[in-house]
Amino acid sequence: MQAIHIQKEVEVDGEVTLKGLPYKKGQRVELIVVFEPQLDSETSLKTVGDLLESGLVGIWKDRVDIGDSVEYARHLREEDQSRDSSQ
Repeated sequence: MQAIHIQKEVEVDGEVTLKGLPYKKGQRVELIVVFEPQLDSETSLKTVGDLLESGLVGIWKDRVDIGDSVEYARHLREEDQSRDSSQ
């Protein structure tokens, strides 16, 4: 199957128009539409300062059930990576 990659901006809600395709009337084509989300200030790249202000750094510091948070995070990663991928 031959593929043609075209990027279009939606100009009318719910409509995308394609013109100039190299196909003739009666030929069958398959269209796959992929949404490309636009990054805004909320989802753009963050700085170290943003991370420090987010409240994530130190989130486990008061947990009494977690001794060494670095070791605990390592254990969680290893557990996740060793999980059967078919589940």
